[in-house]
Amino acid sequence: MYITITPQKLGGNYSQSSGDFVGYLEKENQGLEQEEMQHFFNQYGDDISAEEVVKDIDGNGAKLKKTEPKFYSITVSPSKYELNRLQNNSEDLKRYTRELMKDYVASFNREINGRPITIDDIKYYAKIEYQRTFKGTDWQIKENQPYATKILQLKTEIRRIEEGRAEGNIKLLRQKIARLEKEAPHQQDGKRIVQGMPKAGNQSHIHIIVSRKDASNTFSLSPGSKHKASEVEMHGKTIKRGFDRDQFFERAEKTFDRTFGYQRNFAETYKARKDFVKNPKIYFASLMKLPTNEKAIAFKMMKESGVPMLPSIPVTQAQLAMKVFNRLRRGVEVAIKSSSIGI
Repeated sequence: MYITITPQKLGGNYSQSSGDFVGYLEKENQGLEQEEMQHFFNQYGDDISAEEVVKDIDGNGAKLKKTEPKFYSITVSPSKYELNRLQNNSEDLKRYTRELMKDYVASFNREINGRPITIDDIKYYAKIEYQRTFKGTDWQIKENQPYATKILQLKTEIRRIEEGRAEGNIKLLRQKIARLEKEAPHQQDGKRIVQGMPKAGNQSHIHIIVSRKDASNTFSLSPGSKHKASEVEMHGKTIKRGFDRDQFFERAEKTFDRTFGYQRNFAETYKARKDFVKNPKIYFASLMKLPTNEKAIAFKMMKESGVPMLPSIPVTQAQLAMKVFNRLRRGVEVAIKSSSIGI
């Protein structure tokens, strides 16, 4: 489970409208008949139009400055193992989203009129997407890049020959291209993985747009707060503030596991991934204490996530050399940092 929280920006400033973002989330509906389209939903309603989402979010940003985000995007990306646990992909993800947003509000150290905030105090809309494409930041694209560069150079050389600006054997160059296409380390359906290629398998994930202001358009609720839980004096009153991101991510996992009876492996936990970056000694000590079968699954999951591994899976402390650790840490560090604001 990877969850990101992002303040939506447009260039150097925060977007004044949710229109562009909502329009982006409508991309999978292009070319579909009305009955085939996927619509937005919230805590209590389904089949909400994009126009209603934009109107509601844009109209809920009272007194916010141009330098402040009007809304946040939460992206929830279950792993293939978690998705395989679902019985009804669409309905299960909707149900999970509604439980997840209860975890979201519970992670605020805020009160409204002397009471803790509840799910009815926030304004959000969500949408399930079923497709993903490979991006330039994906590890498969990065590791295929040397082959892509050579292929591009050869294609440029062929074009120069065809235009009469150079001499050479076009047939031989095309054979080299075909060989490089097959030798690229990452393939899908017999083809070299390239940027923009749709990813195979179940790629279901959830996009959530949540207003910075509460449902009454009075109080600011920022999940990007640098404070976990603190109090401050404002206008002679003691005000609670803060958002506990660690609590939110951990609760999100527990809610999924409880809702769908999922048995989470050590390597899948938010705490383990965070320890991997911040306290690797504790991480590997915990990893090596796992039963052999769980340890093997953990390494398999790490490898599938793009973590560079040696050919053999280390199973003892002695085999887990510093060289291996450094490669593992470099390979996953970016992904861990992207899983929340300010980890």
